[in-house]
Amino acid sequence: MITRVHRRGSRVGGLLRYLWGPGKAEEHTDPHLVAAWDGAGLLPDLGPKVTASGRRDFRVLTALLEQPVRAGYRPPNKFVWHASMRLAPEDRHRTISDSTWAGMAVQMLTEVGIATTATDPGLRWIAMRHADDHVHIVATLVREDGRTNWMRNDYRRCVEATYNVARRYNLHRRVPPADRTAHRHPHPVEVSKARRTGRAQTPRDELRRRVRRAVAAAGSEEEFFTLLREAGVLVRLRRSGTDVEQITGYAVALPGARTAGGHPVYFGGGRLAADMTLPKLRLRWGTTAPQPAAPPVGRSERVEAMRQAAKVATAAADDIRGAARTEPGRAQATAVAAADLLTSLAYAMEGDRRGPLHRAAEVFDRAARDLYGRVRRPTGRSQEMRAMSRLVALMGRITGDDDAIAALALVMDLARLADTLEQLRTAQQRLHQAEAARAAAVALRLVAGGRQPAVTLPLTATPTSEPTVGGGRRAGRGR
Repeated sequence: MITRVHRRGSRVGGLLRYLWGPGKAEEHTDPHLVAAWDGAGLLPDLGPKVTASGRRDFRVLTALLEQPVRAGYRPPNKFVWHASMRLAPEDRHRTISDSTWAGMAVQMLTEVGIATTATDPGLRWIAMRHADDHVHIVATLVREDGRTNWMRNDYRRCVEATYNVARRYNLHRRVPPADRTAHRHPHPVEVSKARRTGRAQTPRDELRRRVRRAVAAAGSEEEFFTLLREAGVLVRLRRSGTDVEQITGYAVALPGARTAGGHPVYFGGGRLAADMTLPKLRLRWGTTAPQPAAPPVGRSERVEAMRQAAKVATAAADDIRGAARTEPGRAQATAVAAADLLTSLAYAMEGDRRGPLHRAAEVFDRAARDLYGRVRRPTGRSQEMRAMSRLVALMGRITGDDDAIAALALVMDLARLADTLEQLRTAQQRLHQAEAARAAAVALRLVAGGRQPAVTLPLTATPTSEPTVGGGRRAGRGR
């Protein structure tokens, strides 16, 4: 079940006429009220009556809903709040009665703050049903005492309340509240421009992929900027206003992505992802000292590197399990370093081709990152994982049978680590990330078995693979 909050309006009557009308996108059959602000006592008399002409009379219901607004102190221009609660496809086979829908709507509205107790009348609202799988809720945002309820953060509050209702009623599809671990999605303007110019992805998404690769392969910020330039990325450094030798930030751009005036479109690291700012990357690397370049390696060295990385991945899974309760920061640092290792391995096995291992790495990265873009201080284990990530990145493409077999064994070990990460996120009640870890584990096992997975997250979680140009997801939702 999901609750969708629609645009606010200023015409109660117009919205009511639409809800009781034939509909535009679907047929409205048997429209009727199932709940209202004053309980079941008023319910039989609130519904719009059919007149002798065969039309419904909405004047009484409209006047009752608007009465607090007319008497309120400086009411808002758009005082009509509209939302809809809808069942998921796998729950639509269930026969839900009007009383059950009323109970679900009242519980959701009570948690959100629209429905209140008899001693605190609050807002006036109705819940109406014209189909088996959803109900509509209409409320006016001025309380009985004249105060305005601005309903700030209503989308987030409705998602959380609806998730709790779905749990109580044992519905199959439960959408957890947003946990702010998804990356920033491109603006619709960026999507439209990319479509017009024939790009498969927006510049923001492409830059995020290249920066993630450089982060996983770099041992210091100097090496990081060098790798970005070698990948064809334009880099602009931001220097301190008091010390020109001190670098405080960076921005990146694609050579072919330019404004109408011909200037490159730069994105700061924080505009790509919350954990990609330079101070957070420095904390993630744990050192600013330049790392020595690795010498050229042969096939035997690549096989040995894969085996070492597999041992480190197994130890990292044990480390996450042991530190989950007592040292969550340590487990978090290890998980992020494991995401770097998987990113480097994806490029070693698939190159720049966005194959199934790349998509699995993107999903795993969503499961590994911390809330609100936080970055934990590195530990001995996370530094060891990062050293393996850098080694895998520097050893080049995997082409032979021996190193390919060793690489697939490492993929399987990373799948087991994803299982451990799923258990950690479930215990932390970070359900979007738990589902992302589960999807990554499934995809990695399919890769290790030689099959081609379609890595997609369940609908209960925010998508983590980089959105294609055809995506129309609104920026900021569900992150």
